[in-house]
Amino acid sequence: MTVPARSPGSARGEAPTVPLPGTPGVRRGRAAVPPRRAPRRAPAPPARRRPAGVGIGGWLTRLLVGGLLVVALVVGGTAFRVWQVARVDDRRPVDAVVVLGAAQYDGEPSSIFAARLRHAQALWEDGLAPRIVTTGGGRTGDTFTEAEAGRRYLVERGVPADAVVAVGEGADTLGSLEAVAARADADGWDSTLIVSDPWHSLRARTMARDSGLEAWTSPTRSGPVVQTRETQARYIVRETGALLYYRLTHASAETDGTGLG
Repeated sequence: MTVPARSPGSARGEAPTVPLPGTPGVRRGRAAVPPRRAPRRAPAPPARRRPAGVGIGGWLTRLLVGGLLVVALVVGGTAFRVWQVARVDDRRPVDAVVVLGAAQYDGEPSSIFAARLRHAQALWEDGLAPRIVTTGGGRTGDTFTEAEAGRRYLVERGVPADAVVAVGEGADTLGSLEAVAARADADGWDSTLIVSDPWHSLRARTMARDSGLEAWTSPTRSGPVVQTRETQARYIVRETGALLYYRLTHASAETDGTGLG
């Protein structure tokens, strides 16, 4: 005989437990399954805080740093151009070779001036121009102007007198080139090769073109200005400042008689 199975608790005389319909995790005819838990959501990231506003001091600092950077770029770029143009010889056929004056002593050109004059003579001998123009005024008490001293020097070295024109007006580079431009306009010529020291070339060319001349440069490669690196560096710094001053004021910077005014 088969004995029917008893539900738990029937042995103790208790009524069998019957699950109520709809009880979670319980299905009829199957073992009870625990309820599934919903996945935990990641916590929301903390809200970003906006940076505090820049105060007046911060803006002033930024403006100061920006201004210094601009100045450094302008000065550095100008110095590079002075150095770059100094290395270029733009010799070509022109109407006149213009020698910028420098110190002279009772009609005798200084070593700087003489180096320029010899270079101008070499350009004339190469047939690049029919005339040489010497420039530069005189100081109080001088017997000769720089232009006259330069003309005498060239004539003594064999350049025909009618091939050398002395323009003795102007106390600095700008004044001399403006006087040359007026003479060129009167005589009917305009293209020029400017002869000076290498570091002076960019400023002299800029002033000549601003004065109305068609100008290129052919700097001398001899003389005391180009002998040592220390001297070259000093003149590059000097010309950088003088060129910036001219661009700001359209006036020539005063010098001490070196012909770089």
